[in-house]
Amino acid sequence: MNLNVSLLIGFRYWKAKKANSFSSFITFFAVSGIFLGVAALIIVTSVMNGLEGQLKGKLLGAVSQLTVQSEQPLADWQQRAKQVSEIKGVIGVTPSVSTQAMVQSSNGIAAMELYGINPKDGHLVSSVDGHIYPGSFDDLKPSKYQVILGNELARRLGVTVGQKIRIYSGDGVIYSPIGPVPSQRKFTVVGVFETGSQVDATIAYTHYKDARRLVRKSPSQVSDLRVFLEDAFEFSSVESKIKSLFAEQKVELKDWRKIYGTFFGAVQMENKMMSLMLSLIVLVAAFNIVSALVMMVVDKTADVAMLKTQGMTTQSIMGIFVFQGLLNTIIGMIGGMIVGVAITLNLNPILKILGVSILGPGMSLPVELEGQRILYIAIGTVVVSLLATIYPALKASRVEPAHALRYE
Repeated sequence: MNLNVSLLIGFRYWKAKKANSFSSFITFFAVSGIFLGVAALIIVTSVMNGLEGQLKGKLLGAVSQLTVQSEQPLADWQQRAKQVSEIKGVIGVTPSVSTQAMVQSSNGIAAMELYGINPKDGHLVSSVDGHIYPGSFDDLKPSKYQVILGNELARRLGVTVGQKIRIYSGDGVIYSPIGPVPSQRKFTVVGVFETGSQVDATIAYTHYKDARRLVRKSPSQVSDLRVFLEDAFEFSSVESKIKSLFAEQKVELKDWRKIYGTFFGAVQMENKMMSLMLSLIVLVAAFNIVSALVMMVVDKTADVAMLKTQGMTTQSIMGIFVFQGLLNTIIGMIGGMIVGVAITLNLNPILKILGVSILGPGMSLPVELEGQRILYIAIGTVVVSLLATIYPALKASRVEPAHALRYE
């Protein structure tokens, strides 16, 4: 196969196709389809990745990513925490208590998840630390029964900093002659946090010693360790190592999937479905390439027959039309990549100029442009287009010179 000859003839045919207006029209739509498909894939997948990353950072940064729970208090919890923190992928360990609770104010009542945390480890709660106003986790003092609420939860309750609320916990229920009585305490609101995610409406923090008192456990003991991970999705390897550390003691490991696994599964499914739907644009464009090349083969039947009589091989003939199809694909793909990346990097300024607010006033779309994802899009586009050129190229290579030149 003489590749140089195939490329030269293919390029000349590609330029000469403009003489056939209908074939040129079909080719234009094929290139435009690839251009739009690649650009849309880059823009939409970047936004979806940004949304997923934002949820991952804000939501999983506020809730328990991995919790070690023991039925009995951990006598040497400081040493255990140190051992766990040395595991690769773990960024911190803190004593913790969590309980499903009801919170009541003079203006309303709501359900929430109450986390007891050591204030000096508050920086580990990445999405909350630095977003508390006023104050910080350091404002949580033991035995003072102070609490930090999510801003949406505080809004529902109609409370501000300094006001008192009553928290009821089902974990500290005692049974009396009149029936079960939940544990309850009055707490003072010392801060409000805002992460911009759903945890603002369902999460509250207090000192872990006060949380243990609420559930009627000794405040001087620790039975739960909250583990913070570098990547909340990489918990499997960490879980196995933690289990080996606590092999002689009965503990239960709980990760974030129990509450939020279905939610993140739905987000990932939506991301994949959006990518699949937009990939159909590229697939349709590939069918247009087939149509354009078939028309080119019909138009150049006599030329192909002449080339075969002069000794050009079947592979060389196929190379001519494969090259034409790939050239159209590459032009559309490169144009789509340039436009897609440019729009993605400037998406929020463009939406601002157009006066479009998708997430609401003052909020910008999170965008995460991945080079690996762009590479996958480019490779997928080329592969699909290459497969689309095979049939027209085979049809051209099977031209019989005697039959084609019978009336020439």
